[in-house]
Amino acid sequence: ITGKSNTTTLMEFVLLGFSDIPHLQWMIFGIFLFLYFTILMCNSIIILITRTDSALQTPMYFFLSNFSVLEICYVTATMPRMLMDLCTQKGTISFYACATQMCFVLLLGGTECLLLTVMAYDRYVAICNPLQYPVVMSDKFCIQLVAASWVSGIPVEVGQTYQIFSLPFCGSNKINHFFCDIPPLLNLACGDTFVNEMAVYVVAVLFVMVPFILISASYGKIISNILKMSSARGRAKAFSTCSSHLTVVVLFYGTASITYLQPKSNQSDGTGKLIGKLISLFYTVLIPALNPIIYTLRNKDIMVSLRKLLAKVHCSGF
Repeated sequence: ITGKSNTTTLMEFVLLGFSDIPHLQWMIFGIFLFLYFTILMCNSIIILITRTDSALQTPMYFFLSNFSVLEICYVTATMPRMLMDLCTQKGTISFYACATQMCFVLLLGGTECLLLTVMAYDRYVAICNPLQYPVVMSDKFCIQLVAASWVSGIPVEVGQTYQIFSLPFCGSNKINHFFCDIPPLLNLACGDTFVNEMAVYVVAVLFVMVPFILISASYGKIISNILKMSSARGRAKAFSTCSSHLTVVVLFYGTASITYLQPKSNQSDGTGKLIGKLISLFYTVLIPALNPIIYTLRNKDIMVSLRKLLAKVHCSGF
C-alpha cells in the first residue's frame, strides 16, 4: 500500500480462496487439479474429433469445437492461479494481474453467452427450416457468427474492467473469493459504487438476459416444430440434438444470473459471500467439467466418432 496526500491506494490484493478451511487445502488442490486436467483432456478430444472426422464437418460441430476451445480458455483464466494459491497457501495478486484476470473472465464469460445463443440459432434453423439450412448456415456465415461471439464483448468488458479498477480501494485488500470478480471487488471499493453497480446490471442484461431470451424463443419454436412431427423417431432425434445444449444453457445462465443480477447487499454478508463463492465455483469449474460429458453421452455422432478414434489409437498401439 502506498500513501499520498492522506489517501491510500492498494497495489495488490489477497485472494482468500479456501483459506478458511486450511486442513482441506491439499484435498481441494488434488480435486481441482484432477478437474482441470479432465477439462483440458476432454475438450481437446472433442476439438480433435470434430476437426478430423469427416462425418462431423457440419455447423453444429464447428460451433461445438469452438465452444470447447472457449471452455479451455475460460478455466485457464482462473484455475492455474487457484491451484498455485492452494499449493503455496499465498493468495497475493498484483493490482494489474487482478484486473487482467477479471477482464479475461468477463470477456470469456460473455463470449460463452453469445456462442450458446449462436448454437441455439443453429438448432433453430436446422429443425424449423431444414431445407434452407445449408444456404443459411454457410461456412462464411458460421465463421462470422463465431468471430462476432469472440470479439463483440471486448470493448464492453475492457471498459467495465477499467471502470471497476478506477475505483478507490482504500480499505482491506482481502478478496473473499478464489479469483478476481466484480461482486467481491465492489465490496472492497470506497465511496459510492452505484454507477458501477448499474453498469454491471446493464452489461449482465445485454450479455446474459438478452441472449437467454433469444435462446428461449429459439427453443420455443424448436419444441413447437418437434411436437408437430409425425414420426416418433424424428421427434426423438430432434430432441437428442437439442437436449445437450439446453442442459448447458440452463446450468450456465442460471448460475451466472444469480452472480451478476443479485443486489450488492445480498453479497456483502458472510453467508452471501460463501454462496457467491460456491456459485462462481459452479459456473467456472464444475460446468466446464460437465460439458464434455453432457455433449458426448447424449450425442450419438460424437460417441461413434470417439469409438473410431479409440479404435485407431488401439490399432496403432499394437
